[in-house]
Order: sequence, then structure tokens, then C-alpha cells
Amino acid sequence: MSFAYSALNQNLCDELVIVDIDKKRAMGEAMDLNHGLSFSHSAMRIYEGEYSDCGDADIVVICAGVNQKPGESRLELLERNAKVFESIVGPVLKSGFEGIFLVATNPVDIMARVTLELSHFPPEKVIGSGTTLDTARLRYLLGRYFSLDSRNVHAYVIGEHGDSEFVPWSQALLATKPVEDVLKTDPEKFSLEELHKISEEVRSAAQKIISAKGATYYGIGMAISRIVRAILRDEQSVLTVSSQLNGEYGQRGVYAGSPCIVSHKGIDRTIELSLTREELIKMQNSCKLLDSTFLSLKMP
Repeated sequence: MSFAYSALNQNLCDELVIVDIDKKRAMGEAMDLNHGLSFSHSAMRIYEGEYSDCGDADIVVICAGVNQKPGESRLELLERNAKVFESIVGPVLKSGFEGIFLVATNPVDIMARVTLELSHFPPEKVIGSGTTLDTARLRYLLGRYFSLDSRNVHAYVIGEHGDSEFVPWSQALLATKPVEDVLKTDPEKFSLEELHKISEEVRSAAQKIISAKGATYYGIGMAISRIVRAILRDEQSVLTVSSQLNGEYGQRGVYAGSPCIVSHKGIDRTIELSLTREELIKMQNSCKLLDSTFLSLKMP
């Protein structure tokens, strides 16, 4: 619903259908959003619906799943959420849907791969929200640390959306200046140690929010809206979504977060970063974890 509310405020699409196992709640949520239409710049049609309504949709966003418990890793959610997806993807396909699947349910990299397996869609049409939100968190914190507008920070979180994610500092830029050069220029003010603290803060942010309020809402809702906008408007924007790797970083078949060009096609192409040897090992280890976990799952 945070995504739906964000979509309404951004006038993101013409038609938004809310499908939920709790039909009464879906009806109430749609009513609540519609009552705010006159205060927005949107002319969206919003209503509760069925899987059959997905037939002519451009995008199906899957946010359904069991809640992540405090202290529970995203990977521990796998078995429970895989069963939920079995009950969703089949009916969506039965509707005649031929658009793009966007998955936000955790563990998102594996759930995107589960969706690919269940749908048999082309990989470019099955996308996970990946490390899009992690990257936004990173840029926000780096902007605060360097006293710079975060929109002028070009740095990424890649790999699993979870414990094995990492920041390839060799690729981080402040405008056009490498962050590593900034550290050398002003070592008394900025340090690599502080950057490592920031990367750890990014990694643990979700657990802190979950501990404080039960779940994350607003950030991921806006992150999903950003991805949807790139697709619907054919922006060809670079976003760190989760996509199937096809040789990048020496990996094939696994879904992981990496900068991708997102367009009306879904994943236009994946941008392989020029990682250092140490960073490449981290990426490969992250992908190995994701791959082995997926392969341990018995697919229907």
C-alpha cells in the first residue's frame, strides 16, 4: 500500500488494481485512496480486483508475502514465501498477462528467480527490486557525510539484497571525482573507516526499522514507484535492480542486484562494473549464496 500511495501521489499510471487474499481489505484500501484523488494531480482509476484483471496490465508488482520477523534474515523467509508465490503467479498467467513482473517480496533476489521459474517468462521481463533501496540509503548517508546533495553521489550497493550485499568503493563517485581520491585529498576529514561504518549502517537499516516499527514501508514503496516509472516511461534509467546474470561477474542464472538499464522492455541490459579482485570475490560469494539457496528449494 505504500507503493500504491506513492503511485497515486506521482500520478504514475492510468489504472491501479489492488489484488489481495483479503478482499475486504483491498476494497477498503482502494476506497481510501480514491477519496484522496481530488487532492492530488492524478486521474488514476483505482479499484480492488481479481487476478483476471491482470490480463491487460503492463506491470504486475508482487508485494505479497509473510512478514519478516525481528532477527529473521531475508533468506529464512524463502520457504514460506515460495508457497505464497505458487498461489499468485499461476492465476496471473491464466489471465493472459504478458507484461513485466516486478517482485518486491523478500528474499527478493530468490523470489524474482522463483517467479521466473514459475512463469517461464524471458528473464528481462522478471525483475526484482534488488538493491535499489539499499543504494538510495547509501547515497543519502554519503551525501550527509560529504555534505553533498545525494543526487550527485554515484555509488552502488550490489549483490544480494541482504547480509552479503556490499559497496564496491572503487566505483563510487562524488560528481565525477572518485571517492577514493577524495579520501586521499582530505584524509583528516574523511576516512575509509567511516565509509565502512556507513556501508554497515546500510546493511543493517532494514533490521533497525523492523525492530522499531515492525516492517519497512515508505522507502521500498517509493523505490518500487521509481522502477515502475522507468518501465512505463521507457526512461532507460540505471537502477540497481535484481536481474538474471548472464555471464556478468562470471555468473549465470542467478538473480542479484547490479546496475541495470531499465526500460519498457524491463531489463534492457546489465552494466557490469569494473570491480577490483577483492570486490569481485565478494560479488561471487554473494551470488554463490543466492544460487545455492535457490537450488535447495524444491520448485513445483
